[in-house]
Amino acid sequence: MPTAPLRVAVLGFWHVHAGDYAQQAVDHPDTELVAVWDDDEARGREGAERFGVPYAGDLDALLARDDVDAVTITTSTDVHHDVITRAARAGKHVFTEKLLAPTVEECEAIVRACDEAGVALVVSLPRLYHGYTRAISDEITSGRLGELTYARVRLSHDGAIVPWLPERFFDPATAIGGALTDLGCHPVYLTQLFLGASPDSVSAVYRSLTGRAVEDHAVVTVGYPSQAIGVIEAGFVAGTPFTIDLFGTTGRVSYTDDGDRLTAGGPGYGGETVELPVPDDAPDAFAQWVTHVHDGTRADDNVARAIELTRLVVAANAAATTPVPA
Repeated sequence: MPTAPLRVAVLGFWHVHAGDYAQQAVDHPDTELVAVWDDDEARGREGAERFGVPYAGDLDALLARDDVDAVTITTSTDVHHDVITRAARAGKHVFTEKLLAPTVEECEAIVRACDEAGVALVVSLPRLYHGYTRAISDEITSGRLGELTYARVRLSHDGAIVPWLPERFFDPATAIGGALTDLGCHPVYLTQLFLGASPDSVSAVYRSLTGRAVEDHAVVTVGYPSQAIGVIEAGFVAGTPFTIDLFGTTGRVSYTDDGDRLTAGGPGYGGETVELPVPDDAPDAFAQWVTHVHDGTRADDNVARAIELTRLVVAANAAATTPVPA
C-alpha cells in the first residue's frame, strides 16, 4: 500500500533557506506542507501566504496537532535547543538548518531528546552529498594521493556588501556568529570529512570589512596529529567560486564550481594532470530525512557530523577572540 504523505510544518522563516526547505516539502512526493509558525508574526504570515498554508501563532498548539507529523526548523540558531526539543517531545520528526545548536552540550541534549522520543533528526549538511565530495572521497580511498598533507576549502558570497543577506544574520545574540558560523559550516564539515573530525590545534582570524558586530570574512586553520593542515575560508564580502584543494605526498585533487571541474595530478596520476568525472549528487539531506522517517532509522553519520561541526565552530570562534599580536 502507498505510504501517506508526511505532513510537515515550517517552524521559523528566520533563515534564508527556510523557503527552500518549505519548497522541498511541497515538491517531495512523500511530504505535504501543512502549516507555518514563526515567533515573528509578520514574517510567519508572509511565509505562510507565499506557500498557501495556514499560519499558526501558538507553537505548542501547533506541535500538539495530530495532522502535523514533522517539522523543518529554520529559526534563529539561539533558540534551536528550545524549539527542537519541544518538537521532539511532541513526537515530531525534525529537519533543521545548521548549526544544530550554539554549543556541543546543547547539540547532545537535542540528540538525546530526539532519540528518547523516537523521532528522526537530520541536519542540513548539503555538500556532504554532492557528487564532487563523493569523487574526492573516492580519490582519497584509492591511495593515489598518498598521505594527506593539506586541505583548503573556500566558500564565499557577497551578501554583506550587495547587500542581500538579511541584517539579522549579523546579530551575535541570535546568529551566534557571522561568516564562519553560517557559511563556513560547509568548509568545516568538508575539511573534517577529508582530514578527520579531531584536529589538535585550531587558530582563526576574523575580520569585519563592513563594520558589523560579527565577522564578514574569516580564515580558520586546523592542525592534525598526522601533521596535516586544513585551511577553512568563508566570507560574505566576495562572490568567488567554491573551491576545494587537497594535497598528499603523491598526488593532488582540486574542485571548482566554476565549470564544475574536478582535476587531479602528481605521481599518483602518472605525473599528468587529468580531469575526473563528477558523479551525480546523492539524495539530499531532506530526502534522506524522509527516508529515515519512513524506515524508522537513525541518521547516525549525519548526526555525528553535526555535533563535530559545532565542536569545531565553537573552537574557531573562541580562537578568534584571542589573537596573538603581530
